[in-house]
Amino acid sequence: MPKNIFDLVSAALIATYYIENPSNKIPTLGSLLFPNQKQVGLDLSWIKGHNGLPVSLAPAAFDAKAPLRDRIGVEKIETEMPFFREGFRIGEKERQELLKVLGGANRSIVEPIIQKIYNDAQNLIDGADVVAERMRMQLLSKGGIQIVGDDGNGYNYNYKFSNKHKSRLTGTDRWSNTKADVVEQITTWQDTIEDDTGNRPAKAICTRKTWKNLLRNETIRLDMNPVGGQNVILTDAMLKAYVLDKLNLQVSVYNKKYLPTQHSAAENFFPDDTFSLIPDGNLGNTYYGTTPEEADLMSGGTNAQVSIVNTGVAVKTIKEPDPVNTSTIVSAIMLPSFEAIDSVFIANV
Repeated sequence: MPKNIFDLVSAALIATYYIENPSNKIPTLGSLLFPNQKQVGLDLSWIKGHNGLPVSLAPAAFDAKAPLRDRIGVEKIETEMPFFREGFRIGEKERQELLKVLGGANRSIVEPIIQKIYNDAQNLIDGADVVAERMRMQLLSKGGIQIVGDDGNGYNYNYKFSNKHKSRLTGTDRWSNTKADVVEQITTWQDTIEDDTGNRPAKAICTRKTWKNLLRNETIRLDMNPVGGQNVILTDAMLKAYVLDKLNLQVSVYNKKYLPTQHSAAENFFPDDTFSLIPDGNLGNTYYGTTPEEADLMSGGTNAQVSIVNTGVAVKTIKEPDPVNTSTIVSAIMLPSFEAIDSVFIANV
């Protein structure tokens, strides 16, 4: 049995628990399109946007109108990349239970308490992953990133997304209208990107709600069966095969959700009524900078234990002598690049 509470809860053990959890081996869509990369420091000049130019950071008004899903909460802006940090302290009840069984032999009493502590730590690490995925999905649905920090300041990361590569449908052109000529619209957007860049978008992203509008579309049904098109019962597989054959386009229906706060309703990472066309391959990278906790680890200037997971998410555990306790802090500094920005088309449908 461990000798003290610090042997039970350490950064290394938490990191091992997280890495070995099978559920954490399932990547998000954004992490596949923007693979993780590590860079030392926080220099935003490494983060590329339009035509390979550095991304610019501009203040935004705190009370600017924006949907909740577009407001990413962070602790502060550290040099130029957003800094995410959260932590928890073992509760008094858990601490007393651990102290009572230390020195005993009954692991069945200890393990449920440790499991809860490790689950709390995993929730913090998952929170860092949520921030990264929200950024990536903002890029693919808005063309930029908006952040509001806990200090009340707003920040816009301007990737200089071309307005020529955006479209906002109105009236009967919207996909909620079952007679909208969606195939012609998508073809026009593909042509625009190909004319401007020479690359024709081969993939697309939308949510389940947007996809259902395509399933109900009468022009698609009639094209698939001119005689009895109205009676065609479309399945996901049938529609995906049709879009691939007709437009040479693979569509990912991305409906993964997150909780903005512990007490709020779940929201989509990618917004409804948006259809984004993207090229094959990576669209950029998700760069992780050096957090203060990782800098301490590199320099050896800390008494805390620090481990790194997911390329650049730092897990730190700190000993507290009075009362005997352990605090766990998870931090990350991250921002995606967007080298393929000119080959992306964003349509509000």
